[in-house]
Order: sequence, then structure tokens, then C-alpha cells
Amino acid sequence: MKTIEEINQSIIELRRNGQSVKKISDGYHTFGDYIDMRNIYFIALCNAYPELSWKSKKHFDEENDPMFEGDFIAGIFTPDGPITQHLKLKFWDELSVQEIERAPQYDGYTEEDVKIRIKSLNGGNVYERRK
Repeated sequence: MKTIEEINQSIIELRRNGQSVKKISDGYHTFGDYIDMRNIYFIALCNAYPELSWKSKKHFDEENDPMFEGDFIAGIFTPDGPITQHLKLKFWDELSVQEIERAPQYDGYTEEDVKIRIKSLNGGNVYERRK
């Protein structure tokens, strides 16, 4: 039986060789399923807070950090800081939020920061806390 480290290395090698890993499964869902669900959850979150959310087809520094082909970036300003996600252009019209010229500059947040920032939307009046 392979170790988790060996499995992870195999996945990295598949990606390096240009193969999609979206059909890899945990027995219940594929990576593709999880990506689709994450995208749908993020779109729903942004649409639930349209006054705090935005979308853009350009990064803050498009010259040194061009957008991925076929993608755009969307975000939401939580009370504890912004969170963003790259989405495929097919989702553009599903986001009922303001379009901005360029995404705000990335502040270096981590995955743990994203969890904290999303949870900050649960407490109090987020519109008042943001001021």
C-alpha cells in the first residue's frame, strides 16, 4: 500500500506531465466535484454579500501577474480582510456583484486566514464592522 506522501507525489507527477487529476476520487467525490462545489459555494457567498463583493478580469499588477487564461478573480471584503478565488469565465454572469477594473492587491493571506475571514462574516453586522 502507498503512503500518503507517495500518493501526493504521484498526483504531482501526473500534473507535471500535463494530466488532469480532476477524476481522482476519495471514493465519494472526485477532485473535480470538490472544485465545482467550492466554486458554487464561493459564488453563493459573494452573491449573499453583494455590497462587499467584486469581480475583475485583471489582477492588481497585470503586467507582472497576468490573469490565467480563461479565468477571472472574484472576492469579498470580510470584517477580518479580503478573500479571493479564481473562477472560470463561464461563471462570470452567475456573480451578481460589482465589476472592478483591477483586483485589490493580494495581502499574503493563508488558507487558515481564509477560514478565519469567512467565519468573521457570521458575527454581528458585517456592514458596520467594515467601516
